[in-house]
Amino acid sequence: MNKKLVIALGGNALGNTPEKQLELVTSTASTIVDLIEEGYDVVIGHGNGPQVGMVNLAFENSYNNSKDTPMMPFAECGAMTQGYIGYHLQQAIGKELNKRNIDKQVVTVITQVEVDKNDEAFQNLSKPIGSFYSKQDAEKIADETGYTFIEDSGRGYRRVVASPLPKNIIEIEIIKKLIDQKVVVITVGGGGIPVIKKDNWYEGVAAVIDKDRASAKLALDLKADMLLILTAVDKVAINFNKENQKDLDELSLEEAYKYIEENQFAKGSMLPKIQSCIEFVEKSENGIALISSLEKAKDALNGKTGTIIKKFSN
Repeated sequence: MNKKLVIALGGNALGNTPEKQLELVTSTASTIVDLIEEGYDVVIGHGNGPQVGMVNLAFENSYNNSKDTPMMPFAECGAMTQGYIGYHLQQAIGKELNKRNIDKQVVTVITQVEVDKNDEAFQNLSKPIGSFYSKQDAEKIADETGYTFIEDSGRGYRRVVASPLPKNIIEIEIIKKLIDQKVVVITVGGGGIPVIKKDNWYEGVAAVIDKDRASAKLALDLKADMLLILTAVDKVAINFNKENQKDLDELSLEEAYKYIEENQFAKGSMLPKIQSCIEFVEKSENGIALISSLEKAKDALNGKTGTIIKKFSN
């Protein structure tokens, strides 16, 4: 029986424009099909921070220039990015499977993820989306729209929205059926379209669920053997970018909590990845988590690189 692998693709696997993304997903697809050839049943989640900001801004600019263009709610912008990113991944993965004579179907599930309307994230906007701006331009847009901007890692100012925790993946049962049919499933794109319960059904809200947290929830619901988070670095490090930087081959839950307490992991980048791994490893029966780069994913699964997160250290 094949091992079930949930992959969370980081922003480095996707581009800021459709053209750049089409170029980048070719190498992404090659890596994913490598893992399929290794015997894994692969399920794919991905981010959409730059893309959802781009789509949202495009509609707003069009609306401001011509009132004939409607304002597009943020949840709908999320759905659009799930669709076009999924389409690009389907195209690239399907083409690579065909090239290698592997008979598998690939499908994108436009996925809603329930969040708690009382989640404190709605009072503490923290998730950067969209383009970078100078302080002057950010202040101008904020005055015109009421958006909140923060300085992001010394690279400029970005809009921030709420980033609530995922509670429930609405389409999980159909996702399970597709996986049982050996379909390669792309789901919880951008962390899923955030929805809240209203009048016995669901309503979209302006937020972005962290894709690593959503992928961890997905991995738990699917009883996956492994959560693989692909990012820009080959291994997790402590004392990152300092003279005494130390790359980690593995992390126990106890060590992970200790390093979080020491503020070893940056809030906007590595911290949610570590927290997602902790959640999956802690709540799963025998699951382990692995963090590595897209380029080294196959090597990481073969124990040659990457950082393994498991319940106990050796």
